[in-house]
Amino acid sequence: MAHFCSFLRHFIECHTVCSGNPHAHIMLTIRPLKPDGRWGPKCRKVYDLDSQGNRIPDGKGGWKNHREDTTDWNNRENAEKWRAAWAAYANRALEAAGRPERIDHRSYKRQGVDKIPSIHMGVAASQMERKGIQTEKGNVNRQIAADNKLLKELKARVTRIYNWSKEQAAVEIPQGGDSLVARLYEAQAKVNQDKARSRSGKIKALQENAKLLAFLQGNGINSMQELYEKVSAMNKDYYDLRGQIVGAERRLAVLDERLEMWAQYEKYKPIRQKLDKVKPGKREKYQQEHRAELAGFDAAAHFLKSLKESGEAITPKAWRAEAAKLTVQKDADYQKMRAMRDEIKAVENLRKAADRLAHEGQHQQKEQER
Repeated sequence: MAHFCSFLRHFIECHTVCSGNPHAHIMLTIRPLKPDGRWGPKCRKVYDLDSQGNRIPDGKGGWKNHREDTTDWNNRENAEKWRAAWAAYANRALEAAGRPERIDHRSYKRQGVDKIPSIHMGVAASQMERKGIQTEKGNVNRQIAADNKLLKELKARVTRIYNWSKEQAAVEIPQGGDSLVARLYEAQAKVNQDKARSRSGKIKALQENAKLLAFLQGNGINSMQELYEKVSAMNKDYYDLRGQIVGAERRLAVLDERLEMWAQYEKYKPIRQKLDKVKPGKREKYQQEHRAELAGFDAAAHFLKSLKESGEAITPKAWRAEAAKLTVQKDADYQKMRAMRDEIKAVENLRKAADRLAHEGQHQQKEQER
């Protein structure tokens, strides 16, 4: 018992303090306990029955059958209940401690959140990152964080200019002379020129004016209604692109997991095959020496078997081709997203000019009233 307690203490320390990645392993038996205290079988044979409740011949002198677990520890529905219960307990503890954080056991997709999920780092990568050593998985998560920041930033900016242009288009009054958009452009161009102090500043001001003019002329914008229509199209383009990007990222996460499991299966397959050739007297020693590799093989084999049983074909070559295609498309969509910044900035500049004109108009009105 003392030896077991020592092992347990060491196990807990290694998975909390030493690892730098606090976590727990909860192991449950999938064997039932018999009334006499002995272990029962993991599964039992169940005969398939027809609509009349009769056994179905298998054509080989026997009966069609399948295996069923004797306990429900492996039931995914139970895992869902346990995860939900853990989230509820954790959130109550966070609330009691006065912490603002909350956890949710559901994926972003199930929550309806258009956000790219980070990938699981694992113990080794987490330890290296804490020591200041960048890892491939760490770089992936940093890029995902940057991409989520970009999506969030553009969403906020597009929403603001959409609401503003919609409001302005609703109150625009047709009048003679230059259109409101033309006056906004002139006001913003003047501000850019006034702010320019140095030669480089003046060049930058001219470039900003050129971009704004190109945006207006390139999109045939002469009125607030036309500006609103352009921003509406930008708003739609943003949500379309975001949906494509998030969908691609989620699919890539699925493909990456499959390819990782396939690589793990292929890597440890020779070790597993060698086990079958080892003499019975030396099998236990071989299993102890290659415990980690055999466990890795079994995990990968179980993953691929479950995938196959769900109706999916095991096609690593097709997975790689799909992942490559999705990556190219995703990168192109991100480029379009980043290009939207220039158009968003152009509309934001027009909005600033409108606010400035409104402020000047109010000031002139107060002066006249005096």
